[in-house]
Amino acid sequence: MPNSYSRTQIALHWVIFLLIAAQFLFEDPISEAWQKVEQGLPVGFQPMVAFHVFGGLLILALVLWRIALRLTRGAPPLPQKETAAMKLAAHVTHLSMYALMVLLPVSGALAWFGGVQMGAETHEVFKTLMLALILLHIAATLFHQFVLKTNLMARMKRVG
Repeated sequence: MPNSYSRTQIALHWVIFLLIAAQFLFEDPISEAWQKVEQGLPVGFQPMVAFHVFGGLLILALVLWRIALRLTRGAPPLPQKETAAMKLAAHVTHLSMYALMVLLPVSGALAWFGGVQMGAETHEVFKTLMLALILLHIAATLFHQFVLKTNLMARMKRVG
């Protein structure tokens, strides 16, 4: 088991984070375009809609790479100070985030390319769950860093 993440794992973490943040920050054009689709109106080419669609597909490709690296290289161990309940919560949260990083682009693609209404509805639910998990992930990281003082954030900064 490595002591820290590799350069590639760290880079993928932050690139995926930035892409997901952009998906949330610039979602209005895709929402407006989807409303047109639901009304049967034509949707012409819009750069921000394309950014959302292809950004989601890029996230899917990068997260699959990230999962492959995690399976082959592994991840650093969780801090020893953590209780069994905290370790379980960390594993469930990370597994859920990985699942959503795959399921969000898939559901979005089903909706956008396939016109599957259930895909759009599922995409909205997954989006809300992802936002909640991101906030939990950030809060837990800050709790570890500043309350438990485990220096957990160093795992995503240094290279081992």
